Amino acid sequence: MNRRCFHLATFLVCFLSLSVWAQEKGPGSGVENRLFELRTYHTEPGRLDALLARFRNHTVALFTKHGMNNIGYWIPEEWDGQTLVYLLAYPDKSSRERSWNNFLNDPEWKAAKEDSEKDGKIVAQVDSLFLTPTDFSPVVKASQADPIRQFELRTYTTHEGKLPGLLARFRDHTLALFEKHGMTNVFYSTPESGQAGSAVTLVYLLAHKDDAARKASFAAFSQDPDWIAARDASEKDGPLLIKGGVKSIRLNPTDFSPLR
Repeated sequence: MNRRCFHLATFLVCFLSLSVWAQEKGPGSGVENRLFELRTYHTEPGRLDALLARFRNHTVALFTKHGMNNIGYWIPEEWDGQTLVYLLAYPDKSSRERSWNNFLNDPEWKAAKEDSEKDGKIVAQVDSLFLTPTDFSPVVKASQADPIRQFELRTYTTHEGKLPGLLARFRDHTLALFEKHGMTNVFYSTPESGQAGSAVTLVYLLAHKDDAARKASFAAFSQDPDWIAARDASEKDGPLLIKGGVKSIRLNPTDFSPLR
């Protein structure tokens, strides 16, 4: 082999090795490994529209400016009309702290906040939950359907020591069955270690064509023999979920949500 061929062969080996590494570790690998934060804003009475306007005109762009990833913004369908739920992503916790510090000290944010509150306070309460993706969660990407989809935030609470069994059932069976019956798996997570319920809680997000499709999908899923067999096998040593351990919130995307 002459020198030119040798160098070419070396280059190809390195290139292929890097390509394999990128497929395994990179953004396109299908492995979601960012830190997520689910934030819920409860407004003062009659102030939701003002909050939405502030996000639409200022906050979303400022989040991006300071390195935060806007995932989705929603209004709960059955709540009081005073609530905004949204999901952000960060590379890690230190990036999150740095981004928020820079955002809160940004003169543009301070001006927008002051202007939006000239008729009174907007936000009454903020709830925040940090989420760690499961090893089977899809990579969350902005996508918009026409017509706009309905989203569903579901929270499962297990008996002590039963979360691994629930995760195994989702990993090995449930996700594929959801897709089979027309549901879109968006995101699966557990609360970050150290937060309340982190050892017994699964939090996930689905998308449906509309509410009728959601009902039809879950009806078909619940009667699927593959689901019944998987459920029964997973519960041979006792139920995984506590009584009343499934909570569901139907979510309608805002007009500025990346996920719609």
